[in-house]
Amino acid sequence: MKTIAILGPTASGKTALSIELALKYNAYSVSLDSLSIYKEIDIASAKPSLAERQGVKHFGMDILLPSEHFDVTMFFELFQDAKEEALREGKHLIIVGGTGFYLKAMMEGLSIKPEISLHVKEKIDHLLMDLEASYALIRAHDEAFARKIASNDRYRIEKWLEIFLTTGEIPSAYLLHAKQAPLIKEIALFEIDTPREILAQRIALRTQNMLTQGLVDEVFGLEKRYSRAPQCMKAIGIKEVLEYFDGKLTFNELAERISLNTIHLAKRQRTFNASQFPPHPKGDLKDIFDAIETHFKS
Repeated sequence: MKTIAILGPTASGKTALSIELALKYNAYSVSLDSLSIYKEIDIASAKPSLAERQGVKHFGMDILLPSEHFDVTMFFELFQDAKEEALREGKHLIIVGGTGFYLKAMMEGLSIKPEISLHVKEKIDHLLMDLEASYALIRAHDEAFARKIASNDRYRIEKWLEIFLTTGEIPSAYLLHAKQAPLIKEIALFEIDTPREILAQRIALRTQNMLTQGLVDEVFGLEKRYSRAPQCMKAIGIKEVLEYFDGKLTFNELAERISLNTIHLAKRQRTFNASQFPPHPKGDLKDIFDAIETHFKS
């Protein structure tokens, strides 16, 4: 069994390529996408239709209701299930999805956060009433971390305090020895590298297609059934439609805003892939298809 991952920014063609390769080389597909994991979010997630998925078993799609919470450990479990079944059935595994953090965590091991006691939580609540003093505490024990954050960054100050007050160690030291073993030990990475101008055009076209397919109606139904509270309601494609409902955007501005936010996401994904993964083949769709074929045939 061989395991590969297809990297690339959103709208680069990863999903279609993965299905084509899975059909040809007897593989399962593992989706590491934080939106495709939800049922009922079909258009906003740009997940392949049931017809497009025909003939390929997909892990990581249509698992949860939008009201249900998930974290990276769920993807660990999904991958483990896919790996065990692939070994039994003699299949390869193709990992695909824009959320590179999940793949990186599987390759390197996930840092395990300590359990925070009620006593520590109460102490942190008290400390956070004076952010300036809390920041001074961090600066006294962890100058390197203090330089990376703003003195009023409540979220990061709170996370630092949770680990420090629970373990007595600064987070950078604690996390060095608090990692699970890597879940993926052998994997080949391939990245679709689409010129920015072409990718922007693809994103604009995909956005228009989403709106034509009924994105506004999909979001209306999601809001009606689940409210705006779930985390998935803050995703690109959904949050902009909610702004449209609120009268903050016209319909023409809606398409522009979704496209612009998606382009910004694609830029972040490129940066993450370039900085967080070891060197790997990059190229256009044909180059990557050929490179993966060579890998499967070797």
